[in-house]
Amino acid sequence: MKEPLPADVPPGVPPKGLSRRSLLGAAAAAGALVALDADAQASEPVRGPDAAPRARPVGRRFELEEATVAGLQEQMASGKESAHSLAERYLARIRELDRAGELPLRSVIELNPEALALAAALDAERKAKGPRGPLHGIPVLLKDNIATADRMQTTAGSLALVGAVPSRDAFIVERLRAAGAVILGKTNLSEWANFRSTRSSSGWSGRGGQCRNPYALDRTPSGSSSGSGAAVAANFCAVAVGTETDGSIVSPSAACSLVGLKPTVGLVSRSGIIPLSHSQDTAGPMTRTVADAAALLGALVGVDPRDAVTATGRGHTHADYTRFLDPAGLKGARIGVPRERFFGYHPATDALVETALEVMKAQGATLVEANIPTAGKLDEPELEVLLYEFKADLEVYLAELGDRAPVRTLAELIAWNEKHRDAAMPYFGQELFHMAQEKGPLTERKYLKALAACRRLSREQGLDAVMAKHRLDALVAPTQAPPGPIDLVLGDHWLGSSSTPAAVSGYPSITVPAGYVHGLPVGLSFIGRAWSEPTLLRLAYAYEQATKHRRPPSFATTAELKRVAGA
Repeated sequence: MKEPLPADVPPGVPPKGLSRRSLLGAAAAAGALVALDADAQASEPVRGPDAAPRARPVGRRFELEEATVAGLQEQMASGKESAHSLAERYLARIRELDRAGELPLRSVIELNPEALALAAALDAERKAKGPRGPLHGIPVLLKDNIATADRMQTTAGSLALVGAVPSRDAFIVERLRAAGAVILGKTNLSEWANFRSTRSSSGWSGRGGQCRNPYALDRTPSGSSSGSGAAVAANFCAVAVGTETDGSIVSPSAACSLVGLKPTVGLVSRSGIIPLSHSQDTAGPMTRTVADAAALLGALVGVDPRDAVTATGRGHTHADYTRFLDPAGLKGARIGVPRERFFGYHPATDALVETALEVMKAQGATLVEANIPTAGKLDEPELEVLLYEFKADLEVYLAELGDRAPVRTLAELIAWNEKHRDAAMPYFGQELFHMAQEKGPLTERKYLKALAACRRLSREQGLDAVMAKHRLDALVAPTQAPPGPIDLVLGDHWLGSSSTPAAVSGYPSITVPAGYVHGLPVGLSFIGRAWSEPTLLRLAYAYEQATKHRRPPSFATTAELKRVAGA
């Protein structure tokens, strides 16, 4: 989310100092779309910037608009609703709105044909035994890189993996099923978690087409968990699960006025999730409220024998994260403000965050100017690590699919895309794939040196250093600028973001709505040390309760182009 790739840079050759966030452009046909438009690959022309805002008809009033997990549990307990009726209502809303209109949202890539049967079985269980817990009967959407061994696909949005059904659920899917969640379907995403091209359009996948932002349909939903963000914002589900390597949860959450929590790497298992980087990948909640994020996180965490890094989370997990929510949670907190690098790229965004800082002070927090000394040194080693790990980790995943997938190596995937270029690469290429293919094994000195630099610069010389020096509970910064226009010709347009320090260190961060610029959402991120999810949830909840910025989207055609403070 820094400057876009210059036009004169040859494909596959990044200019010196170019960051992974710049390269990704996000933080950057046979699939079965049950009851959805089967022509998922088509993308519509984007309306020009001078078009007048026009709210899309959104049908009758939706009874579950902005419903929370706790509120839905109350309705099921009272008998007003059931898991079956909730699933029916959300499925009907998806069918009514996701593929409708001149600029369809395209947030859901596939619906679960077993959702209603699962919901009915959970209703019978509730009647006989009572609820399993806070997610019993709650409708959830999953990003389409999270494996489900059922009648749905798991493709990372790629046509190359259509039909390659995994042999078992991802560990977090097992956890969700055990918690009683109803998996409604899979969400669209930036194909291959936005690690295919240097000029990608966030939210586009060969299988799902171009996902849009429900606050302004000509704007990016950001990525790579684009569909999860857009679907939750549009009230297509109660909560959703996204994944992040660098910005892919917090960026679309900020762009869609959501709460997005990127956990500490190791808190949530990655087994069964199509990988990008074992150093940085994690799944996490994308929700409309902090309380819902806390409830969902409790169902996702756990030690998984298939993902060794989760052993580091032993002793740091909590079954119930909602107990850390405190409306007075900002009182006495020490919060650092890293203005260098993370402020100053968009005046109207800065103005909203300055107002947020005043709210925190009024709530009893102490604010400290606290820059991250190594923030500008992470980009090059991060990209090097991701290129090496993507090749290695993806080939492990493809090998596990075996004969169920038409490709088993990155080289074969590159060749498949070239052979099917018209469908797989109509707008942008696979420069990052080519760059990753040139890398050797994870034993190479160049990789090991970059990995050591990432850990040193992001942790002991980065977040750990600044937080220890100033005795901080968290750092706060704008998550990013308002979402830019969708541009399938040139790719994403990004000004800045704050996701990289937490991403490279593997530490947690959470974004919450901070307001709107021209009707476009802006998020505020709280960033902490390893395993500090309880603290971040407490701070974010207190800020959310003091401000309550979130409002549902209107499906406007474009932004509200009027003068705003700080512009």
